Amino acid sequence: MKKCILIPDSFKGTMTSIQVSTIMKQVILDHWPDCEVISIPVADGGEGTVDCFLQILGGEKISVKTKNPYMEEIDSFYGLAGDVAIIEMAASAGLPLVMDRLNPLETTTYGVGELITDAIARGSKKLIIGLGGSCTNDAGAGMAAALGTKFYNAKRESFIPVGGTLSKVRSIDKKETELLTKGLEIIGICDIDNPMYGEQGAAYVFSPQKGADQPMVELLDRELRIFAAVMEKESGVEVSNMKGAGAAGGMGAGVITFLNGYLKQGINTVLDLVEFEKLLEGCDAVFTGEGRLDTQSFFGKVVAGIARRAKPYNIPVIAVVGIMDENMSEIFDEGVTEVYETARGRNNFAEIKANCIEDLRLALEGIPMICKK
Repeated sequence: MKKCILIPDSFKGTMTSIQVSTIMKQVILDHWPDCEVISIPVADGGEGTVDCFLQILGGEKISVKTKNPYMEEIDSFYGLAGDVAIIEMAASAGLPLVMDRLNPLETTTYGVGELITDAIARGSKKLIIGLGGSCTNDAGAGMAAALGTKFYNAKRESFIPVGGTLSKVRSIDKKETELLTKGLEIIGICDIDNPMYGEQGAAYVFSPQKGADQPMVELLDRELRIFAAVMEKESGVEVSNMKGAGAAGGMGAGVITFLNGYLKQGINTVLDLVEFEKLLEGCDAVFTGEGRLDTQSFFGKVVAGIARRAKPYNIPVIAVVGIMDENMSEIFDEGVTEVYETARGRNNFAEIKANCIEDLRLALEGIPMICKK
C-alpha cells in the first residue's frame, strides 16, 4: 500500500475522530512504514469541531471572553486559519456549560454571536459554524442580538429573546447584522434534516435532552412556530421547513435568516475544503468509520458521505465501526467496500468504552489490506 486516506468520524462517547485517525495511522505504518498516510479527522458540528478543522487547515485556537447560556462571562474559543474562522456553538452555548441548570426556555446563543463578532474583527472572510451540542432553543436570536439585530415586542421595546419569549417578538431589524456580515461566506454545518418546528422539529426531537419535559416541549414548539412566522415575514425567506432549520434549537434557521448563510453537511464541508477528489489520485484505499452504522448513516453521516464521493473513482472504502445494525447491505451500494466492527459482542457501554482503543487496534489488524503485503 503506497497511499491511503484516513477520514473517520468520532466514536461517540468513546474516542474522538483525532484519536481514531491516530490509531489507524499507527497500525498502518506498523505494516506499511513507507505508506503515505493522509489523516483528515471529522467532526459533526458539536464539541471537537474546532480541533478537527485546525488539524486539517492548520491555524490557531483563539481565546475569547463571551457570555455563557445564562449571560455569565466565561472563557470561550474558536479556530482561525488564515481568513477562515471555525466556530463551534457548543463553546458558548453547549450543554456542559449549564451543568444542572438545564432549561431551554431561558438559555441563549448570545455568546456565539460574540465569537462571530471577534472573528470578523480579526479579518475572517469565511465562517464555518458547527451546529451541535447546544442547550438552547432560541433559533439563533441571541446570536443575532450580539451581532446587532434588534428584536421588538408589542410595545416597541427592544429585548433579547430566549426559547420561552420568542412569541413576544413582533418585528426584527437586522440592518446592523447585515452590514457586519456583508461579503462574508457563512456556512452552518449540521448532519440533521429536521425542520424548525413540528413533531420532527427542534423542540420535539432535541429539547428533552436539554431539560424539557412534555409541557415544556409543547411550549417551546409553539414559541418557534410563532417566531418562524415573524422571521419569514421580515426576511422573505420561508425557512421553517428547510432541511436542517431545526438544528441546534433552530440555530439552522437563524444562520439562514439572520446571517444570510447556508447549511451544509459536515462531511461535504470537510471534503470540499481538502479537495478530496484530488487527494484520491494514486490512493490505494480510504479508511473511514463511526461509532454506529445504522439507517441514519445514509443521511449526511460520514461513512456514506465519503463512500458516495469515492465511488466514481473505484477506490476501496473500508469502514471500521463500533457496531453495524442488521440489514445494512445498502451501505455497499453507496460505495463502501468492507465493514469491520470493533464492539460486536460487548454487552454494555462501560465495557465498550473500557476496551475501545484495543478493540479498534484488533479490528484494524484483521483487515487484509493492512496486515498482508
